[in-house]
Amino acid sequence: MGIDVPHLARILLFPIKSMEPVAVEQARVLKGGSLENDRVLAFFDAEGKFVNGKRCPAVHKLRAAFDPAMRTLRLAVPETEREATFHVDRERQAMEQWLGEYFGFTVFVKENRAGGWPDDTDSPGPTLISSATLREVAGWFGGLSVEQVRLRFRTNLEIECPEAFWEDRLYGPPGICVRFRIGDVLIDGVNPCQRCAVPPRDPATGQPYADFANTFRTRREQTLPLWAERSRFNHFYRLAINTRIPAGQTGKVLRVGDDVAVIGPAGP
Repeated sequence: MGIDVPHLARILLFPIKSMEPVAVEQARVLKGGSLENDRVLAFFDAEGKFVNGKRCPAVHKLRAAFDPAMRTLRLAVPETEREATFHVDRERQAMEQWLGEYFGFTVFVKENRAGGWPDDTDSPGPTLISSATLREVAGWFGGLSVEQVRLRFRTNLEIECPEAFWEDRLYGPPGICVRFRIGDVLIDGVNPCQRCAVPPRDPATGQPYADFANTFRTRREQTLPLWAERSRFNHFYRLAINTRIPAGQTGKVLRVGDDVAVIGPAGP
């Protein structure tokens, strides 16, 4: 398929919230509108707050891989001998102890197979961006590859198309969603995603990129396309879109290669 026809080029799931992604060829829609096995596990502190990159930079130096079929979680700290694999049901206490020793505070691991732990509970659908946008943004920062930018912005769905910021067509004025279709799955685009403290940091080390946010805001404003709903930008530190998946899509499957078509305004 040529890039003149927008299509789904990549699906990234994040089995453990704040940890590294897994590329898959297809993903099933759950009842609440999230994707199966996306952010199904999360780390919490004793106060019930997420242990994530926003609050705890040590997250960046931890590697974690969850196997949902085997029910195992592999944890490792690169360049050290700290590595272990746990069964998430039978060895939960030992797993949490290992994590507590790494972070230096009490950590609990919780699972939500029904809907995961989305960043935005009002828009729990998959986040979406275009490959052309990632290529454009990579060009704003010397030394950053497209893959490094992809890992910094942590988006579920990536659309191949000829125009950077193509996805800015997929939301309207406040209170208005834009409905689109990927394959046979209907999705409502809600708003441009507000970014946090994570993108300026190297995903592997946590090392910050100097003046990342200011550079990003300046270039984003300069390159905001005419089709973007400017009223949604109270600031320009926004990239990718948040979505909701409407009722009736449960069990449908998104597949790499699916075509993408914009339907139109869908109401709130």
